[in-house]
Amino acid sequence: MPILPTQRDPRFITIRRGGTLTDAHHRLLAEWALVCAAHVLPLFETAHPDDRRPHEAMDVARAWIRGEAPMRDAHQAAFRANAAGRGMDDPVKFAALSVGQAVAVAHVAAHELGAAAYAIRAVSAGAPPVEAERARVEERDWQREQLPVDIRALVLDDQRRRSAICWHVFDD
Repeated sequence: MPILPTQRDPRFITIRRGGTLTDAHHRLLAEWALVCAAHVLPLFETAHPDDRRPHEAMDVARAWIRGEAPMRDAHQAAFRANAAGRGMDDPVKFAALSVGQAVAVAHVAAHELGAAAYAIRAVSAGAPPVEAERARVEERDWQREQLPVDIRALVLDDQRRRSAICWHVFDD
């Protein structure tokens, strides 16, 4: 199931590419996505402590945010993080995919919601079935608390618009 809309939202396209997103807000989206992914990365690292691909991908994303790495490096690192989750149990796989989505924000800003959605799925999948819904809501609310003021309204609106294609993890 795709988590990006078929029609691109100009609010998530940088000004230089014809959208309305500033570079500063693009970086804030990337930082927030990394916060979401870092919150669940221990699920992956506990299961596979010797596989550094997701952690290294996050380092590349942070370097991109600082202007020290080109977008193509972040894009390639996102693929490596995603690959780390292949064949893993859901909590581990979703944690790796959360990182991959967070790193991919450098390439397509709208991946910010993918990072958050996969983080929520990781936490929900890691909880006992009777606690999965509570875990989903707690992770969603925690993520919302981490949102920088400058992008809060944008991300919350994006969550409302795309929750249906993100497994309804952002539903209230």
